[in-house]
Amino acid sequence: MKREVYYGWPLLLAVVLGGAGTLPVMSQEFPGGPGTRSLTLEGAIGLALASNPRLSAAGSQVAGAAGRAYQSKLWPNPELELSAEDWPTGGGGFTDSKKLVGLSQAFPFPGKKKLDGAIGRLGVRVSQAEYDLRRVELVREVKTAFFEVLAAARLVEVARELVAVAESSAATARKRVLAGAAADQELLRAEIPLEQARTELAGFEREQETSHQKLANLLGRPDLAGAPVSGALAETVSLAVLDAGPGQWLARHPGVVAARAGKERAEAAERRARLEPYPDVKIGAAGGQEADGLGSIVQFSISVPLPIIDRSKGRKQEAQANVAAADAELEATEQRLLRDWGIASQRLRTAVQQAASYHDRILPKANEALRLVQRGFEEGKFGFIDLLDTQRTAAEARLAYQQKLLELNTAQADIEALLARGPVEGIQAPELHSAARK
Repeated sequence: MKREVYYGWPLLLAVVLGGAGTLPVMSQEFPGGPGTRSLTLEGAIGLALASNPRLSAAGSQVAGAAGRAYQSKLWPNPELELSAEDWPTGGGGFTDSKKLVGLSQAFPFPGKKKLDGAIGRLGVRVSQAEYDLRRVELVREVKTAFFEVLAAARLVEVARELVAVAESSAATARKRVLAGAAADQELLRAEIPLEQARTELAGFEREQETSHQKLANLLGRPDLAGAPVSGALAETVSLAVLDAGPGQWLARHPGVVAARAGKERAEAAERRARLEPYPDVKIGAAGGQEADGLGSIVQFSISVPLPIIDRSKGRKQEAQANVAAADAELEATEQRLLRDWGIASQRLRTAVQQAASYHDRILPKANEALRLVQRGFEEGKFGFIDLLDTQRTAAEARLAYQQKLLELNTAQADIEALLARGPVEGIQAPELHSAARK
């Protein structure tokens, strides 16, 4: 949305008609729900949380992690064993063999299944935190896209008005030239901004279409690319939101929660790797008949793997490396969030100052200068070129103000994402939490 362009003089109507008023609400029915005439910011966020495919995929990953956690704590199934031993080869048959029916069960070394369960539960925590992080990022992206749609609509609205003003001014200049009251260069000075205004209108209309498509894709509803939106860019925000320093939100940020859970999972996996060389015992019991069928027998068996060749040295080395990597990832995540907080805080402060400067000083001065030049032109004190230059200056200030408002609103969205706050902060996915608790 940020464009450094020369808008030409015919922005007078934008100055005359005034600032960033609330966009009109369209009268047609909004396809998102019965009785809804336009898409609000809260409605857009709600649709995104319900329909965004990437968020849905993250939710499925939580359910998958819950399934793995449930499975990890289960012991292996017992084995049914059927055997016929001492089968005569020279004569006789099955009836002359020793027949046994039994069960065998593997008993994991103490502590292994407990750690397997802990690793599974921590995997759920990691997946849930990653889901929460994706949700926070999605809300921020929807807010930014929604603000871009509002700004694009305002710029298109102003650009269309400017084309009309440019056409009127060019017609006036043409009449002055034909009447001999002005030189040909005056007509050229009026026609050049007209062509600029038409070119800029085409560019703004293209950006408006692009911003609508971007928002619709984030909502997971491409069919809503043409849906009307309602709302207005905030012209000021309170800097009190910056009083919540990193110490108040860093530890509970989903990114840090996910990294910390990942570190704890790596540490549990490292403890589990230490137990890997210790063998699991397999015990079996069987009963049956002797070969002659005259007596019953009971047989017990026990097998223990000998950790002679494979002592899991590679697994332990891998697990230790994973712990070091997870610890570094946690530190990197915290540093990245602190860096983002510093940048976003300064960006918000600057945007507030700039928006206030335009609203309180630059725009009033531009409007007053335009009023004085208009009156002087009517009294013959200023020429037509002076009026054009003043109109251009005032109009460029008005459109620059719209860009500052967009910067202000997107900066606030970035801060709210770091704080994991917003208009829908309380919305959760209860089915995911329910799966994680099973």
